[in-house]
Amino acid sequence: MSQQPGQLTFVAPRRAKPARHLADLSMADRRAAVTELGEKAFRADQLSRHYFERLTTDVAAMTDLPAASREKLSELLPSLLTPVKELTTDGGTTRKTLWKLFDGALVESVLMRYPDRVTMCVSSQAGCGMNCPFCATGQAGLTRNMSTAEIVEQVVAGARALAAGEVPGGPGRVSNVVFMGMGEPLANYKQVIGAVRRLVEPAPHGLGISARGVTVSTVGLVPAIGKLAEEGLPVTLALSLHAPDDELRDTLVPINTRWKVAEVLDAAWAYAAKTKRRVSIEYALIKDINDHEWRADLLGKLVRNKLVHVNLIPLNPTPGSKWTASRPEDERAFVRRLQFHGVPVTVRDTRGREIDGACGQLAAADV
Repeated sequence: MSQQPGQLTFVAPRRAKPARHLADLSMADRRAAVTELGEKAFRADQLSRHYFERLTTDVAAMTDLPAASREKLSELLPSLLTPVKELTTDGGTTRKTLWKLFDGALVESVLMRYPDRVTMCVSSQAGCGMNCPFCATGQAGLTRNMSTAEIVEQVVAGARALAAGEVPGGPGRVSNVVFMGMGEPLANYKQVIGAVRRLVEPAPHGLGISARGVTVSTVGLVPAIGKLAEEGLPVTLALSLHAPDDELRDTLVPINTRWKVAEVLDAAWAYAAKTKRRVSIEYALIKDINDHEWRADLLGKLVRNKLVHVNLIPLNPTPGSKWTASRPEDERAFVRRLQFHGVPVTVRDTRGREIDGACGQLAAADV
């Protein structure tokens, strides 16, 4: 359901929950769950190895488990995501998958293979309640939060495709995960933190991806940024700022009506100080809206001499939107002004734009 302009939805609608999955649980909880099923606790370790190391959910292939045990243990490996449609571009090295969840909700994930890394962009909510007017997901409203395992399974599915050699470039592994798909990750805090732990814990506890390869994005939920800093997880924080002044950001990022630019940046600097991790400032360049040189100067003054990197994103078009990307000359001028202030800045590759798989384009349309 679409939202009224400026409306924010923090609490997801109450809906039936997906079945409990191995990836929802810590190793201690897996052992307890396996014991409840009448099996020895060490079976949890075996099951975890199959899922997180061998990337399999087919209990028939788990020949190190007794046949009688396999049937019972399959209860901890329910099917969570059903692929509906897959689109590829960049010679098959960018793949967007539309998934149907158990209740019919639709989400999308994107796999991007580069010469030196493989990045998975994952969704953390079906829809989003933050209502940014230039984002396709934000205009759709919030359907529900995703479970920890539903989030993790997007990465496992990508890892499975890479391991099987289905992505051009030969067998590979996921090295980076960005929570920049559908949803506001910090509005689904508990499940997202659970997913991050599953991603970074070494096998068989999790997938063993470096925490430094994980990026959690937020539009600026200040209390949750503070909580994240205390988790002991050195993941990168990406702050979707999009405007350096409150007047414009109130419109572009409605959460700004609750936590202003100064408060959000203070929370980001506190996160950097605690984790020693450079904060990424995400800034979608929108023609004649936020791409003025004076705004680049203001942004430069706000972030210079901080542990920060500015990631400029040429706005990706969404159907029916009045917003469009900045002119190339205005983009270059914006970069120059930031560089003048000594701010590290890059312009993001618009990978996936042709398949509506780039930033701000994920709408989970089943067409």
